Amino acid sequence: AFLGQITTRAGYHLPGAIDGAGDQFADFPNGFAAIGGPDSIPGAGTGQILFFIGALEIFVMKDSANGAAPGDFVGDFRNG
Repeated sequence: AFLGQITTRAGYHLPGAIDGAGDQFADFPNGFAAIGGPDSIPGAGTGQILFFIGALEIFVMKDSANGAAPGDFVGDFRNG
């Protein structure tokens, strides 16, 4: 998220259209204004982003991966 802020505020945006209407990535503001400002991403787009993050949290990013015991996550600071 930090590098995303730095790169978009520096003027770098993904090429191409963000939706079927032809809106470009560079047409939307940076930071929180992209979520709630007057030129923000439409609500359906924000909903899709939140749904995708939720699906990743529930189905992909599990705390016990690759047969590890629940709570043991390789690279987690809790495990030392």
